[in-house]
Amino acid sequence: MSATIITQPTDPREFHPKTEPHHPEGHSTPLGFWIYLMSDCLIFSTLFATYAVLGHRYGGGPGPKDLFELPLIALNTAMLLCSSITYGFAMLAMHQNDQKGVMKWLGVTALFGLCFLMIELYEFSHLIHIGAGPGRSAFLSAFFTLVGTHGLHVTFGLIWMAALVLQVRKHGLIPANRRRLECLSMFWHFLDVIWIGVFTFVYLMGMI
Repeated sequence: MSATIITQPTDPREFHPKTEPHHPEGHSTPLGFWIYLMSDCLIFSTLFATYAVLGHRYGGGPGPKDLFELPLIALNTAMLLCSSITYGFAMLAMHQNDQKGVMKWLGVTALFGLCFLMIELYEFSHLIHIGAGPGRSAFLSAFFTLVGTHGLHVTFGLIWMAALVLQVRKHGLIPANRRRLECLSMFWHFLDVIWIGVFTFVYLMGMI
């Protein structure tokens, strides 16, 4: 009667590598930034939904037709659209390794962004001056919250842009600065898309 001998494999499988594979620096930055943008989408989706519910509750106060000045809002929209175009020129200059071109177009973009903010602040101050502040009605509360949140994002984008100009001036178009420029590009164009939604949903539809 023969006995069966069970032998252990000479090369056991390795379920965990002994050394971690090498990843290039910043390889996960785009993914992380996309996750952040999606969280921002949730914030703005909530604000849009809130405005959809409260946008017709005037509380006996003024409505969109009484408050909004479409020529001024159209000018404001043009400022942000132009800033999106000039940022595209900055990215083209980056791909051409043109450091001065990048800084020049970032400066132009920041100028358009500042004009956008100044017009928005003028609109807010005018509304508050005539007694149409955020506490006047549910409609105005939702309006100031939605538009103000977008303006706050533009402000942070301009601060980020100023920091990037200093980084590019000091270190040039190194890979880290290129990643930062690409992330800011996604953020800036995202704000442009959100503003088109605000312009259409809040201002244009409010005038109908």
